Amino acid sequence: MANTETSLKECLATIEGATAVALVDYTSGMALGTLGGSKSFDLSVAAAGNTDVVRSKMRTMEHLGLKAQIEDILITLSDQYHLIRLLSGRGGNGLFLYLVLDGKRANLAMARHQLKKIEEELEV
Repeated sequence: MANTETSLKECLATIEGATAVALVDYTSGMALGTLGGSKSFDLSVAAAGNTDVVRSKMRTMEHLGLKAQIEDILITLSDQYHLIRLLSGRGGNGLFLYLVLDGKRANLAMARHQLKKIEEELEV
């Protein structure tokens, strides 16, 4: 089992094209840990904003009566991928990993696979 800091570092080190990562509590919108980003990309603001995406999708699923669990949510921009992975393990309720990928360097399928593996090892 890995702690938050170790897991965030592993995301940036092992996922090709990863430029930023955060562990976020979508009930409060607070980032519990962040790594990466830049002066022009405030990771805390982006992480907090994506809590609205998660909450909205969960409300929509509830209204539709869908019982399935969200694995991840993908937002594609012209030059980036934003991947939101809801935590499903012990203590992960209400949390998600938010990963920003460089669209030119990233392999999305491999990034999803690696993020799932990291999520499974994360101990919150």
